[in-house]
Amino acid sequence: MQKFKALFSRTGWLGLILVLALGGGAYFAFVGKDKAQARYKTQAADVGDIHQVITANGTLNPVVLVNVGTQVSGTVKRLHVDFNNQVTPGQVLAELDPSLFQAALHQSEANQANSDAGLKLAQAKEKRARELLAKNFISQTAMDEAAQAFEAAQAQARLARAQVERDRINLRYAVIRSPIAGVVVARSIDVGQTVAASFQTPTLFQIAKDLRDMQIDSSVAEADVGAIFVGQSVRFTVDAFQDKNFNGKVKQIRLNPTVQQNVVTYNVVVGVDNSEGQLLPGMTAHVKIAVADRKQVLRIPNAVLRFKPETPEEEGGKNNKRERKKKEEATQVYRLEKDDKLVPVKVKLGITDGTHTEIVEGDLKAGDALVVKDTVQKKSKEKSSFSFRMF
Repeated sequence: MQKFKALFSRTGWLGLILVLALGGGAYFAFVGKDKAQARYKTQAADVGDIHQVITANGTLNPVVLVNVGTQVSGTVKRLHVDFNNQVTPGQVLAELDPSLFQAALHQSEANQANSDAGLKLAQAKEKRARELLAKNFISQTAMDEAAQAFEAAQAQARLARAQVERDRINLRYAVIRSPIAGVVVARSIDVGQTVAASFQTPTLFQIAKDLRDMQIDSSVAEADVGAIFVGQSVRFTVDAFQDKNFNGKVKQIRLNPTVQQNVVTYNVVVGVDNSEGQLLPGMTAHVKIAVADRKQVLRIPNAVLRFKPETPEEEGGKNNKRERKKKEEATQVYRLEKDDKLVPVKVKLGITDGTHTEIVEGDLKAGDALVVKDTVQKKSKEKSSFSFRMF
């Protein structure tokens, strides 16, 4: 009885191992077949429209923005305008305390009066000296000294008048006026604040000439700037009105490049009509510049262009490697035939919109299945191994 149980135990284990091996082999054969059939992921070529655009970001700014400063130092005594106030040319914006300027003017006027008195005296002496010289009562040297004193008095009088004029101008500068008509977009001073005009003129107000006419200062990469020209139509959106498209036109391509971390960009100025007044200075604009448009052309997904099949290295060494490299450098896509065969097709590309690319030349037609991805990158991954270990 014990021998029978031992024999049954051995045969039972062998049968179990055989059943598992057959089942595992059938499973992996079935899965491997499915993997072989679903090895390549494809997308079809089709016919449609392609709109090639250049995207960039920029900032909305007034076309004319004037920084109003002061040429004299002093304490702000009065403010006559505030944010968003409309102003006209010559309108008073603020006043500085004029006490020091008035005192300086009075002092220079007194100096002018003194110099005028000295001039009258020098003139009288010069006239008398001429009369005496004509009668030979004085020498020529005395006459020359009188003439020199008269000329010095004239120069001193002119200097005093210039000083008076300068102090009068400084007194006028104590009243800060608007140079243009527009709207106050910024005010950086308050009553009682001291402003110092030394090496750099402080900015007291910013006045936008006309917010109905604005511009976008956008940064465009050097690879795209060649397709942009003055007068080109532009569409853009702002974060405040994400569902609304605004229109503009390229106004200027500035020649001064900006280089940051070896990336070269150019400032493309876009003119914007803001008659509705919805756009505000400082808003971020997401710009789209249309550079090309194709209607109902043969196109393929861009992912198709990135697919490169992996092939085992052929005999022949470096020569074959160079040939394979040349083939890879050529623009070609891979079409999947009904028998799961990859057929390389050379194509000539047109414009792209970032998702699809136009096919200008090539043995392709709408509906062709083009390979996008190989789900199995190495043949070793395609093979499944089965092992069973008893403990």
